[in-house]
Amino acid sequence: MLTLDEIKALPKVLLHDHLDGGLRTETILELADEIGWTPRLPTTDLAQLQAWFTRGAETKDLLQYLATFEHTLAVMQTAESIERVAAEAAIDLATDGVRYAEVRFAPELHQQGGLRLEAVVEAVQAGFRRGELQAAQNGKAIRVNTIMCAMRTEQRSLEIAQLAVAMRNHDEHIVAFDLAGAETGWPPSLHQPALEHIRRNQMHLTIHASEPPDLELITDALALGAERIGHGVRLLADCQDVDFMTGAMRMGRVATSILERQIPLELAPTCNVQIGAVSSIDRHPIGPFLRAGFRVNINTDNRLMSNVSVSSEVHAVADAFSLTRAEIGLVAVNGIDASFGEWTERQQIRSELITAYS
Repeated sequence: MLTLDEIKALPKVLLHDHLDGGLRTETILELADEIGWTPRLPTTDLAQLQAWFTRGAETKDLLQYLATFEHTLAVMQTAESIERVAAEAAIDLATDGVRYAEVRFAPELHQQGGLRLEAVVEAVQAGFRRGELQAAQNGKAIRVNTIMCAMRTEQRSLEIAQLAVAMRNHDEHIVAFDLAGAETGWPPSLHQPALEHIRRNQMHLTIHASEPPDLELITDALALGAERIGHGVRLLADCQDVDFMTGAMRMGRVATSILERQIPLELAPTCNVQIGAVSSIDRHPIGPFLRAGFRVNINTDNRLMSNVSVSSEVHAVADAFSLTRAEIGLVAVNGIDASFGEWTERQQIRSELITAYS
């Protein structure tokens, strides 16, 4: 059993992390003060502010959880603030031992101050590059690539898909497209034109599927071309007689298909517990899925709201399922194998991971 410090020192891979869900509380307070948002904050005490965000995440209600983003988005409406948040995200992840990360954001949520969509994306990219450079100067190598999201509850998905393709053609670090936000009642099939544009232009696609009606959102996402499933925790509904320690189970057709096709599942255990998708970490499917051969990796989703790091998530899962060093390494290798980064760089990082965990 590896300690938290040992896990932090090992290289890790992160595929599902939201930029507007990972701000430092200090940054929120400083930016809020600059724009006059401070009176609207629930508190100006750092510890109490963190506790407030986490309480919002623990309501077991996704809509209440999403409501906490009012404050993070409020302070991310200028190019300077967006670039700062992106740079700090890269530095924080590198400090936590993350070697490769894909961080996602929805450009349409950052236009309250009049920014063009292109300016929003450019600010994020500039921040990631600045953060990578600072991390390297601190002796921590990291690559941060970008997934651009469209909000599934809005009508701008085709516009954002076209933006993603256009920006990708000028910046290789923009690697994929996603549908994010509330899911129940908003299936991916409502956004077929956007998804067709992504597929037609050979851009990678991952789609959130973590809410009721359980398997329907997952199968809808797969039918529309998703290469990875965001969360996918409710795939557990297609598995019977699950032994949470050994991974023995009887699988239905959907689970069997995902296993056989090795469709990656971007699981975020703490978040999945907080929103009520599963009852506890030790009853989360990531343990049995890993041992049954599914391509799963461990993610944070929203580091601020869930009050987690990649290392703390890996440690929590390792503790719950008594993962060996080799199994923790497999989680990391699964991540880089499922990533959307440049092929040669992915293979280099894969070799680093194998060496580190051998």
